[in-house]
Amino acid sequence: DWSSSSGAGNGLGTLYAFQKACLVAKEKYGADLAHELMEGKISAALYHTAGKGTRLAPLPASENNNKPGVKLPVCHQLADGSYEPITVLEAVVRQTGIYASSRTGRLSVFWGDQIFVPTAPFKYTPTHHVDIMCTLEEEPPTEKVWKDKGLEKYGVIAVSGGGKGDAAQVEKVDHPTAMRMLKNLGDIARVGPSLGSFSVSAKMLQALCDEFSSELAAKDGKLDTDPHFWMPLTLPQDEYISLMSQKGVDEEESSSHHVRMAKMKDAFLAASPELGLFGSVDVGSNACWWDYGLLKLYIANNLKLSEEGDDADLLRRFFGVTDRTMNSEISGVTVDGSASAFSCKAKSGSVGADAVIAAVEAEDIQIGEGAIVVNCAAKKIVAGKGAVLYNLVSESDDGIVAEDGDVIVSVTDAEGSSMLLRSKTSICGGKAWKQVLDGNEMSFEEVHKQNRDADVSNIEKKRKELYKKASSSFGL
Repeated sequence: DWSSSSGAGNGLGTLYAFQKACLVAKEKYGADLAHELMEGKISAALYHTAGKGTRLAPLPASENNNKPGVKLPVCHQLADGSYEPITVLEAVVRQTGIYASSRTGRLSVFWGDQIFVPTAPFKYTPTHHVDIMCTLEEEPPTEKVWKDKGLEKYGVIAVSGGGKGDAAQVEKVDHPTAMRMLKNLGDIARVGPSLGSFSVSAKMLQALCDEFSSELAAKDGKLDTDPHFWMPLTLPQDEYISLMSQKGVDEEESSSHHVRMAKMKDAFLAASPELGLFGSVDVGSNACWWDYGLLKLYIANNLKLSEEGDDADLLRRFFGVTDRTMNSEISGVTVDGSASAFSCKAKSGSVGADAVIAAVEAEDIQIGEGAIVVNCAAKKIVAGKGAVLYNLVSESDDGIVAEDGDVIVSVTDAEGSSMLLRSKTSICGGKAWKQVLDGNEMSFEEVHKQNRDADVSNIEKKRKELYKKASSSFGL
């Protein structure tokens, strides 16, 4: 309900979402979320799930624009004992919960399409009103390290030496420029790419809500955390103006915003000196980081379920995978030793090397090498090499057939009618967003607009009914 169609940005969006959460907590449960947080009695978390999911298309369309509701090809057990594919957001919530005990009196903010498993200790005592997650390098930030690690491509967190651990943020700059911009930090001990996720003390959260109260009340403006909160709070004015000019922002606008944030910072630190302003939380330079925000990464990271290696082993451990075939009835199916099958039922067929299938029910399945099939029910399912089949239900004798590299999903409406949406693993949904691809009646953008007011929960119930009906029709 923000005034602008382009949204509030993740900065104002965080503050606005927290305020709305406080209202819901009060109305539904009689809980004063802001007070409990300020008293240090609770830890709260907020997950950013906004965005159209263009680069993950067409999968979010199949979830009626619920991008973090995209299912992964691995199942978890529900309270009633049944199994169903875990969603990206459910996996993120599971992972990030490890920080809760360290963050009483703080709001944590995470992104809803990334899972990371830290190699650095995750229990810690916060020393700053704002701390941001990053993968800090062990080596000092020399020009060679900066270049070798490609740090000019990222938003980078720099941490000062000494005991305070004060930090600052720069974005996509070379080593000499970064050192100049970060001169206020003094001796810089460590640097590393930012993960974007952060936490703020209840006092800082309140200060930001107060500072931007006019924008929040009017539901107007667009501000992001990195360029509009953290960088003006940690960089000198001239360097902030220089950095923002690279983004095409007018000098007068950058200068005015920096003055505003500096005034807020001075007043805040005078009133709340017990913690530093801005610090870091190192997740470890060898942390595992699985991003599901792009179709190619969704495919690559899900195929790790069938791969060998430390990263793949950790992924399986995270999802509770103890065997390549789990909770499945597929004794009549020939399954390659490198393939994975979770909560599937089939009477005959084969599953090729490195393929991953979950919540699949069919009389016969022919799954090609490296294919991914999630939540599909049909009399027969044929998936070519590297194909992706998602949320498909068919009661026809022909079943579901996909060629090599096909991506096929089903988009279901509130009445239970379904439309197939097709793509290829080689196609970037962001680049093809406005195109009507072969085999489709609509572009991804048009489907997104059609889904805009969809009741996601009710449609998911309808989808489960269709799945069960199809499965029952061929005796599974």
